[in-house]
Amino acid sequence: EVQLVESGGGLVQAGGSLRLSCAASGFTFDRYAIGWFRQAPGKEREGVSCISDVGTVYADSVKGRFTISSDNAKNTVWLLMNSLKPEDTADYFCAAAPALVTSPLNLVCSGTGETFHYWGQGTQVTVSS
Repeated sequence: EVQLVESGGGLVQAGGSLRLSCAASGFTFDRYAIGWFRQAPGKEREGVSCISDVGTVYADSVKGRFTISSDNAKNTVWLLMNSLKPEDTADYFCAAAPALVTSPLNLVCSGTGETFHYWGQGTQVTVSS
């Protein structure tokens, strides 16, 4: 059974940092792309950052502030979020899809994530001003 479990969300003041984790199981981790997506109330889901064997991509809104990383031995992907802004407030989801179907990565990561097959339950991030 495929499982993606996010953790690390919470309430933080603007300018602060959080590190989200996505623990994966049930599939061959190093053959998959993992993406972080977020959805704010009343808004469409959007891609934040993705990672696969070809590299990493970031939404323009988070470049220079967020860093995605992974550890194949731990089947885990992290999203380190620095210099958080109130507009980063959203539910954050990690998602997985076979790397073969996530090419080009920047394209599939920039949408709402319809290419991604598996999704976690999400973790809430709230940034206060």
